[in-house]
Amino acid sequence: MAALENTGSPARPQARGGDDRPLFPPVDATTSGMLAVDKLHVLYWEQSGNLKGTPVVFLHGGPGAGTAPAYRRFFDPARYRIILFDQRGAGRSTPEADITNNTTQHLITDLEALRRHLGVERWLVFGGSWGSTLALAYGEAHPERCIGFILRGIFLFTDAEVDWFIGAPGHGMGRFFPEAHRAFLSALPEHEHDDVLNAYYRRLIDPDAEVHKPAAAAWCAYENACSRLIPATTKSGRAEPDAFYAGALAMARIEAHYMVNRGFLAPDQLIAGLPAIAKHPTVIVQGRYDMVCPIATADRLARAWPNAQYRVVADAGHSSMEPGIRAALVRATEDFKLLT
Repeated sequence: MAALENTGSPARPQARGGDDRPLFPPVDATTSGMLAVDKLHVLYWEQSGNLKGTPVVFLHGGPGAGTAPAYRRFFDPARYRIILFDQRGAGRSTPEADITNNTTQHLITDLEALRRHLGVERWLVFGGSWGSTLALAYGEAHPERCIGFILRGIFLFTDAEVDWFIGAPGHGMGRFFPEAHRAFLSALPEHEHDDVLNAYYRRLIDPDAEVHKPAAAAWCAYENACSRLIPATTKSGRAEPDAFYAGALAMARIEAHYMVNRGFLAPDQLIAGLPAIAKHPTVIVQGRYDMVCPIATADRLARAWPNAQYRVVADAGHSSMEPGIRAALVRATEDFKLLT
């Protein structure tokens, strides 16, 4: 079996204007369905590309963000059997934004149920942000089912990472996006600013839309504002407005639910479990200026995982759709063709 290219360096910076591989052309889903995983939750899944090709499962972020057609485009449809699904409560899965029986262990069990449902023996696991967390947790639980890993924007769900995201005034992401953090705090009364996470969580799980809808909008606007090195703009060149969108409640509620529960993981569980997947071929892609999942976490993972290829994108933040990040992810899926 061929090996992934060894760069000879623990990190390979990638400058804009260098490797600028575009995404693959749009492709339609060829099969899709709904999979009941318990008495409450039903998951949306789809397949595209070559149904006889190398299976790859895409793990979306959030948790709660859901999938989108653009995510199929990281993979060569002539070579890969592209499997996307929406995790519990996210996207087209039902019930929407539900946090009942919604834990990391439930999602690991769901992945195994989906794998068996689709008749997949082993698959490449591709995940970014929260998806990298879930990919590691799943891989460590079921290493024999994984061909390898492509991970982006690493998040290990430590207390420090959660605290960085929420940020007391002048701390964490708020130090780099102070105006976005002020707006985030302004959705709460000042006397609740000493426990922002739980204050948001109480609002997000409130059944009253007049309570949870503005909280979800403020939460998602904050995260979106911090996700790119260069803010997304409209065709007119103006910054895209922050607006409440259909998946905002699922994104905010489920994300806060996992943060309150520290990812349903033991402290440093993912680092401690690395020996189970230490020899699996792996590419880690990280934006140098990722403010949502700062590079220190990816650096820690790469140092604990010497066999992983660690590729730092020099001019990117967190979003998978930034030019340098998407080029690095496409390069990684192309490199994995050497293994199959």
